[in-house]
Amino acid sequence: MPRSRGLRVGLGSALILGGFLGFLPILGFWMAPLGLIVLSVDSPLVRRWRRRLDVRLGRWVARRRGKPRESEAASRTGDGGPTGGHP
Repeated sequence: MPRSRGLRVGLGSALILGGFLGFLPILGFWMAPLGLIVLSVDSPLVRRWRRRLDVRLGRWVARRRGKPRESEAASRTGDGGPTGGHP
């Protein structure tokens, strides 16, 4: 990752543009997300998008692995009911 802000912005922009030309040899569609990651260092808007994606991806992975979320875990254990558990 370049230390210069200008180089990072240029590199990120070039990667995004190269991603749009992904149908050509050597260039690929993988370049667009990589360019957004590079731009997220300097751009608050892109950083916000990346963080939201990270959270959504983390939740998706947790669901796929079978780890319940906190609200689901409470309902499965029977907490919160007046009977104190399963009937």
